[in-house]
Amino acid sequence: MFEYENALIIGTGGREHALGWKISKSKNVKKIFHASGNGGTHNNVQILPNEIERLLNFAKDKKCFTIVGSEIPLSLGIVDQFNLEEVPIFGPTRNASMLETSKKYSKNFMEQNLVPTSEFQTFNDGSKAIDYIHKIDFDAVIKADGLASGKGVFVTNNKQEAVAAIDLLLNAKKFGNSSQNIVIEKRIIGEEVSIIAICDGKSFLILEPCRDHKRAFDNNTGPNTGGMGSFSPVPDIKEEEIHQISKKVFEPTIRGMIDKGNPFKGFLYAGLIIEKETRKPYVLEFNVRMGDPECQPLMMRMESDLFGYIESADQQSIDSVKPIEWKKKHSVCVVMASKGYPDSFEKGHTIKGINKVDREDLMLFHSGTEINSMNEVITNGGRVLGVTSLGNTLKEAITKSYTNVEKIKWGNNQQYYRTDIAQ
Repeated sequence: MFEYENALIIGTGGREHALGWKISKSKNVKKIFHASGNGGTHNNVQILPNEIERLLNFAKDKKCFTIVGSEIPLSLGIVDQFNLEEVPIFGPTRNASMLETSKKYSKNFMEQNLVPTSEFQTFNDGSKAIDYIHKIDFDAVIKADGLASGKGVFVTNNKQEAVAAIDLLLNAKKFGNSSQNIVIEKRIIGEEVSIIAICDGKSFLILEPCRDHKRAFDNNTGPNTGGMGSFSPVPDIKEEEIHQISKKVFEPTIRGMIDKGNPFKGFLYAGLIIEKETRKPYVLEFNVRMGDPECQPLMMRMESDLFGYIESADQQSIDSVKPIEWKKKHSVCVVMASKGYPDSFEKGHTIKGINKVDREDLMLFHSGTEINSMNEVITNGGRVLGVTSLGNTLKEAITKSYTNVEKIKWGNNQQYYRTDIAQ
């Protein structure tokens, strides 16, 4: 039996910083390691998230319970490797991860298991996909089949935009092998919400809802990104609607994965849209890990010990734990990105103003940052910081986040952020 006393968080983003920060508060964990972490995380280990053999040896050597933050190691089968050697790890197996790693697989799975999702077709031939666009009488969403860091989705307003997206994905191969196949689905108008569950393979526990802002610019315009900000709770999602999502989305998904011989253990993220007229939920996508930037406000609001719930899921006893306690507060995360994201952007700028931000009810969760030789925090990615606040009201949390965003700068005004998060 593997005895652990520490935790290893795999990944480099804001989600991993937030997970490590939250788990560090658990009485059951002595020390948190991050592989490979960022400029805001402590005890960083210079092992890349795809170096599975090295991560396994490190976890054994340092007596770590491992939590996988990012999707790449899951797609490479890190959980399968750890399971073979009976080293504890929280995340789905390679086959179970296909709910995220292949949009085509995921949509077919939803159809087979009666999980509500919009009508769709899959294509690997550009001319057939374009013919289909000319036949349909609705606006389409075009998606790369494989992983594309949240950027492989094109929400189109007309046939011209749809054809351009198909051309980019199938003909120009914008995402390489990830866009060898595409999914074309009917665009549904409504309110988006992210619901994440802790799953143990046979049952699950739903976290509070969160809303992510995917588009790059204000008023939900511009290209899709990994997420420009988020907030929790979501006032326009009712308790009864969350109950319906639990019954109609999570129950058949967990059951369907067991039937396929791939029981799902880990964080299961359902990106949903609640249709405007009917209030019916539709699954836009599944992710097989905690959301980023949804994780940041969720960790700020969670009162309970997250690590205790992860341990219960590891022992397949999530159905016997007490409900999670949440702060009766609002949390808002504003992502500060490098100008030019999600396309081309500069790295290596010194970030100024970090020491000026408030310390009460506010966290700076680092994402695309690193520490240089002069011990300065510098930019090292597209999404750089998640300025995450707690407030008694949503308005108070919004004000607190933006007041602190304005204190931070890098380069010659190279920082960029949306001004309408949670509004």
